[in-house]
Amino acid sequence: MKVCVIGLGYIGLPTASLMATNGLHVIGVDVRHELVHGLAHGRVPIEEPGLKTLVEASIKSGRLSVAKFPKPADAFIICVPTPIYKDRKKADLTFVKSAAKSLLPVLKKGNLVILESTVPPGTTQDVLISILRRSGLDIPGDVLVAHCPERVLPGNILHELVSNDRIVGGIDDASTRAAREVYAQFVRGQIHLTDCTSAETIKLVENTFRDVNIAFANEVEAICQRLGINSWDVIRLANKHPRVKILTPGPGVGGHCIAVDPWFLVEAAPREARLTALSRRVNDGKPGRVIKVIMDRVKALNKKKTAVACLGITYKANVDDIRESPALHIMNELRRRKDLEVLVVDSHARPGNGLAGIVSFEQAISRADIVVLLVDHKEFLAQDWPAIAAAKGRDNILDFKGSLTSLLGSSSASPAGIHQAAV
Repeated sequence: MKVCVIGLGYIGLPTASLMATNGLHVIGVDVRHELVHGLAHGRVPIEEPGLKTLVEASIKSGRLSVAKFPKPADAFIICVPTPIYKDRKKADLTFVKSAAKSLLPVLKKGNLVILESTVPPGTTQDVLISILRRSGLDIPGDVLVAHCPERVLPGNILHELVSNDRIVGGIDDASTRAAREVYAQFVRGQIHLTDCTSAETIKLVENTFRDVNIAFANEVEAICQRLGINSWDVIRLANKHPRVKILTPGPGVGGHCIAVDPWFLVEAAPREARLTALSRRVNDGKPGRVIKVIMDRVKALNKKKTAVACLGITYKANVDDIRESPALHIMNELRRRKDLEVLVVDSHARPGNGLAGIVSFEQAISRADIVVLLVDHKEFLAQDWPAIAAAKGRDNILDFKGSLTSLLGSSSASPAGIHQAAV
């Protein structure tokens, strides 16, 4: 079987590489010239455990090649981004439509087209099929079409692509069975069969479930601030109940999935998705509340110019992904202030994308008046925090991840202190 994977990002590249190492012949396609050129010469731009070795082995074996345009294949898998329009909170399907159009010159009878990109319910039926029909082929009939959403965690992508259960939803039974056969080549988890609109909705419901639970944790923190008590202690002790598992509050929700996908449900059913929309607003508003806490501390120091060390700008710990990162938003907002010197520390974030001015941890700590933990990268947690707290003062270390509590102890008398930056 020959498979053509459209989009070589955080999902497409690992998927293409895994397929190649499992015996399939794979053509990886991406419109970005630098990416395609770099991959052809062994340069892997994504920080993901084991990915570089896998890509190199796949290309060296000859089973993975890269190109800027699709080539004839038995199956095509679309793995392109689906961002939202910021002003309207609706899905921007530009990349999906472009990918579908790129298949028209090579699409032939008997082909299978799989959409992996996360999309609003109905996209496969209403958008993808309408474009593919421009080829002159009958759908359903001549071409098989399915939606098979990815469901992996950055930092553990290769393991989860193989081990996690998969959802496969075709536009008809033949499409569902054909798509199942593709994933059966490398997936060891169970493959569950459904229709394409259900598959689209399942992925959105999964990420919305997580977003709603994060919103509750952030709301608990806000309530505790109003009451003048320690939210980390409240959540930790509430979780001693055998049927309670409150998540950990943070500076906001980032990443290309949880921070975006719930809006697709709201778009599809605005009247019904009221809790979903409210949770999104709670989490979207969190970075602004974080900035207020930081600025309150800046005002308390009453200096002409205050140096603030921002630890972490990726959307989560130990990855290089900055998409929808609340930490990046916080950093950018702080940098707009003339009374602040913002020192950014993050060894994971890749250069470019406005990430100039990253300094070492040691440089930031030596110069900073206030230290702000926004992302709990493992190298940050390995530092000598008792010594840092002694040098800077406990009130000048703001922990928005709750990760320093075990390193510095609890201080319920100071809910805005070192182990809890109350927002």
